[in-house]
Amino acid sequence: MTDTADAPQTNKAFVPLENNPEVMTHLVRQLGLSPTLGFTDVWSIDSPDLLAFIPRPSYALLLVFPVSAAYEATRRTEDAPLPDYTGSGPNEPVMWFKQTIRNACGLIGLLHAVSNGTPRKHITPGSDLDNLLKEAEGLGPIQRADLLYESKALESAHADAAKLGDTDAPAAEDSVDLHFVAFVKGEDGTLWELDGRRKGPLVRGVLEEGEDALSERALQLGVRRFLEVEKGSGDGDLRFSLVSLGEVFD
Repeated sequence: MTDTADAPQTNKAFVPLENNPEVMTHLVRQLGLSPTLGFTDVWSIDSPDLLAFIPRPSYALLLVFPVSAAYEATRRTEDAPLPDYTGSGPNEPVMWFKQTIRNACGLIGLLHAVSNGTPRKHITPGSDLDNLLKEAEGLGPIQRADLLYESKALESAHADAAKLGDTDAPAAEDSVDLHFVAFVKGEDGTLWELDGRRKGPLVRGVLEEGEDALSERALQLGVRRFLEVEKGSGDGDLRFSLVSLGEVFD
């Protein structure tokens, strides 16, 4: 990631994760997510035949996209009038993590996907993930980011998962221009956009009871909006990839 897309250059860095469902599933299960949940590639958001292979309901989507000039302009415009998020505690509508570790946007996206909505109920009691989220719940965003920064369990699990991709991983200190963002359906039907480099969690809309994160309305509110911004810029950089979190049977 470039300096504008990530944490400060002086902060520690992780090896970037590949947007590979096996890598993602390995990491969250190692931390404590139930083996009944996992990630699946979404090869198309337009083909009903390909969408039919995705386990439903989809609780969350992880999108990887290029940090282009068009995206950065859109992000800055939207963020400018927003206050910095200060939420915490058991009544917080969604758990959000600020990213302060370089190249850790994949990890932050995974945490957002499993820490909210239905997946939160599928975390093994007493696991590293369970303990981390219980400690994080009462903290504000800055203290919560510090907790992640200092977590040896997260660092170890991330390092292990980063070795599992199909392609050679960049070095931790390398700059890459791709970024992860999570779209999560909350318990009340709210579709959240969760990104550790924004000012806080973003409400994208409210889904009906039968709609999940991969429903057409959710896609219009989330993933398709990214595609439209990039297509509208004329740059033609459409290096997008998508995975869905849902129930799987290994």
